[in-house]
Amino acid sequence: MVQAKPEMKARARELRREGKTYDEIVAELGVSKSSVSLWVRDLPKPVSPPAWTQRTNPKDATRLKALELRSQGMTYDEIQAELNVSKTSISAWVQDLPQPEPRWTKIEKMQRLEMAHRAFRKDRDEERRRLTCEAASQVGEINNRELLLLGAALYWAEGSKDKAYARRESLTFINSDPRMIQVYVRWLELLGVDRHRMRCSLHIHDSADLGEATRFWSHLTGVPAHDFLKPSIRRDNPGTNRLNRGATYRGCLRIYVRNSARLYRQVEGWWHGISAWAVGP
Repeated sequence: MVQAKPEMKARARELRREGKTYDEIVAELGVSKSSVSLWVRDLPKPVSPPAWTQRTNPKDATRLKALELRSQGMTYDEIQAELNVSKTSISAWVQDLPQPEPRWTKIEKMQRLEMAHRAFRKDRDEERRRLTCEAASQVGEINNRELLLLGAALYWAEGSKDKAYARRESLTFINSDPRMIQVYVRWLELLGVDRHRMRCSLHIHDSADLGEATRFWSHLTGVPAHDFLKPSIRRDNPGTNRLNRGATYRGCLRIYVRNSARLYRQVEGWWHGISAWAVGP
């Protein structure tokens, strides 16, 4: 026999006082949730929900571990790496804990930073050397045609050019890179330019050793030192301490080829051919 409504109301109120949820009361009495809500609305809410309704936060264990690690003096980065959680979560969990004492003094921090930078520079230099060696091995032997085109492009990039307002139809090349000078001299040999047609001169600062620099470039080019022209010497301003004037600084070498107007016009033609190929039809 179905219970009378007043009895259901009384039972619902009793169950609510025991801490039952609306769903539990509905399941036991077989009435609607709106009826239960109406009958018990004047009753105070349970102090705490039933134990079975209290779900464990899946991050509780992680939060407790974060607190433990922070208490041990670990940084946010270290905790993040250990627990794989965001720094925002870590900050919220450990904000009430005092900041740990610094692990290292200021000097120790600087020393550790310098060690890290030194290791980084070492790895970077090794990578640079590896890539440079790999790229150099890809070049292999260079035939005469390749040297002809290479030298023409090199000259048009670094050599002096003839202008309509200033006719300079002669080969004049200046550079401070010994290897570039070596390539240029090899190119001149290919073009049939003898050493006696080369006129070398130095452009150098007065802080350098002019004699040593002259001997160096003479040995590199095969042009006798006594055939070098008068150098162009630039005086340094007082207090100048430029980093590009160390022990290997030997200034710039200028190589002028005598009677080279015809060669210059050929170089200009070779360059026009290269640039026309690049532009295409």
